[in-house]
Amino acid sequence: MVILENLLNSIQIKESYNEKDINIDGISYHSKKVTNGHLFVCIKGYKTDGHKYLPQAIENGAVAAIVEEFQEGISIPQYVVENSRIALARLGAAFYNNPSKKMKMIGITATNGKTTTSFMTNAMLENEGLKTGLIGTVLIKMDDYCTPAELTTPESLDLQYYLSQMVDKHVSHVTMEVSSAALETYRVEDVDYDIVTLNNISREHIDSHGSFEKYFEAKSSLIRNASEKSFAVLNLDCPYSASLINETKAQVITFGVNSREGHIACKNLDLTTGRAKFVLEILKSFEINGTSYEPTEFEVQLSVPGLHSVYNSMVAITIALLCGVSISTIQKTLKTFAGVERRFQFIFEEDIKIIDDHFANSGNIDVTLETLKYMDYEKLHVVYAIRGERGPTVNRENAETIVKWASKLGLNEITATKSVSHVTSKDRVTDEELQAFQEVMDKAKIKVNLYDELPDSISHAISNAKTGDLILLAGCQGMDFGAEIALKQLAIIKDNLKEVR
Repeated sequence: MVILENLLNSIQIKESYNEKDINIDGISYHSKKVTNGHLFVCIKGYKTDGHKYLPQAIENGAVAAIVEEFQEGISIPQYVVENSRIALARLGAAFYNNPSKKMKMIGITATNGKTTTSFMTNAMLENEGLKTGLIGTVLIKMDDYCTPAELTTPESLDLQYYLSQMVDKHVSHVTMEVSSAALETYRVEDVDYDIVTLNNISREHIDSHGSFEKYFEAKSSLIRNASEKSFAVLNLDCPYSASLINETKAQVITFGVNSREGHIACKNLDLTTGRAKFVLEILKSFEINGTSYEPTEFEVQLSVPGLHSVYNSMVAITIALLCGVSISTIQKTLKTFAGVERRFQFIFEEDIKIIDDHFANSGNIDVTLETLKYMDYEKLHVVYAIRGERGPTVNRENAETIVKWASKLGLNEITATKSVSHVTSKDRVTDEELQAFQEVMDKAKIKVNLYDELPDSISHAISNAKTGDLILLAGCQGMDFGAEIALKQLAIIKDNLKEVR
């Protein structure tokens, strides 16, 4: 229970109506979750307006409301604010006693690799013996308790609740994915970060943000708004990330796989098996909490494949060093870290190799196909699930990125699928999207073997693959069942061969 007046001190109020000195038992932004004694915050969403549900919230027990516009005929106190999303974030932090200030908070943003980087980081922290929390696309972990995630970054009130639960469980370090949507809608408004990172950025979520410039503005705000007591980890190989070096109050730590101008670099990179070995170099000294890191180097061996995993690991290593994790723990963790499903995942490694990858956008495709350039194999077979309900532009850009790498990888044909029976109505491929993809392939003179169904497309690739070949199952929602289907088809082929013998 909190006195309303104390809560209201955390926000700026423009006007108030029917003020009362009352106790608040909880905060809600969804009318169905309101119970007796709640403060109800009216949020204007993309599809509906929380102000419409204020009468229902009152019926369920709301005793005061935060609004952006005064509502007629309402008996409970109303407090008018400029932006109710910002108010919700600040009220949530105040209600739960600012839990982020009591733990080391790590915020990771990127177009690609947020999930893997956060899992890698968490694994290093755990293996060092620390109590950890993890918030992201896959799950929310609070020490020894996990629950499935609904959003990459929870709504601000829910986020503050989870953080308060972590404090209660004596968690010391929290790693969280920070989405562009969360930044744009102020979900992390009152999170006190100690370390922030922007790993990379490429074209994604353009429709929801309006333009790439607005998307970058949202992403970069995590770095721009970082405090002087925090650290910002920036990638010199990404010009957008590198452009923020002088745009933040945070102490900047830079790294690069190609660049050697930063604090941390990569040398002797070996990707011939798909799983990287390299030497990590600390080129410039840096200090945190009295611990000084002087120029040195140590070997790194990754169990997860892909060039993008090298970038992800360098971010995770830098974060781990900033958290005081030992080099031996870092090395042991990366050697055993199994990765995250569908992130350049080897699913079969016998006479042929099959890799399953979340081929989401041009940036993701670039890194994935660049990795293949380093690998040893006979012939590449790509099975691509066309992106549904993302618009012709995304599909054209994805196709253009594939074409850019085609000649370098000896790719003159591609198997594509609409995955009709394996996607919901939200991910169906439209005629315009298919046409955009096909036009780019036709122009590049790349043959497209098009299948409506995912199993048929995978069967085509497997039946044409010979010993030493590599099959890439590439795509987002349309390829989510690809690995399972491929392994079942291979099992049937093996059983048939046994019968023949």
